[in-house]
Amino acid sequence: MHCVSCDQEGSFLCEKCFGKIELLDFQVCPKCEKLITAQGGLCDRCQKDRPALANLAVATKYKDNNLSKLVHLYKYNFVESLQLPLGRLLVKIILKTGLPLPDLIAPIPLHPRRLRWRGFNQSELLAKYVAENLAPGFPIPVVSNLVIRKKYTPPQMQIGKYAERRKNMQNAFVINNKFLEKNPDFLKNKKILLIDDIATTGATLFECAKVLKQNGAKKVFGAVLARQEFEK
Repeated sequence: MHCVSCDQEGSFLCEKCFGKIELLDFQVCPKCEKLITAQGGLCDRCQKDRPALANLAVATKYKDNNLSKLVHLYKYNFVESLQLPLGRLLVKIILKTGLPLPDLIAPIPLHPRRLRWRGFNQSELLAKYVAENLAPGFPIPVVSNLVIRKKYTPPQMQIGKYAERRKNMQNAFVINNKFLEKNPDFLKNKKILLIDDIATTGATLFECAKVLKQNGAKKVFGAVLARQEFEK
């Protein structure tokens, strides 16, 4: 294997090229994506709609730093080892943004059909890395199947129009009732961190957050490697 950036043999991303990846210097409102906000929180205008996702930390630009190549290798060439450098990016941006430590971490789920095809949930592997390294010595629980994707949907990146991407994710998720059957207060007053690889419209994160809030979560925030840039 060779570094996707400098072609050095040994890994898909060498340590030198990893160190060159520039984290974003600022975060924007996760809903409108227009205004710079502290910790990637909602702007005053978007807060009025009371959306479920309170903050979103985005690590870097999708088209810079060879990130798109790395994510493609990770998801479609099934290079699971890339969870390590990509997970490190997530940890770095969460710490830089100053998001609070969550009570638990939930990866964005895959539909069972896509999970069978890929063989692993890329967001789950990232979530496990974050859980083990965000606060070393104090691992954070990862609840991999807390939210279930009930509807099989085309990948967001295959849908060109903004409105269609948002519609694609409507009512796609439900809570996994086995957790609430054992403990109806399982989510009550919990701070939950959602982990995904790439955000497009943010609809996936907002839909998952909505389900969690409806079932008692106190606050839901997210972290992703990048936002895919496209015209709305």
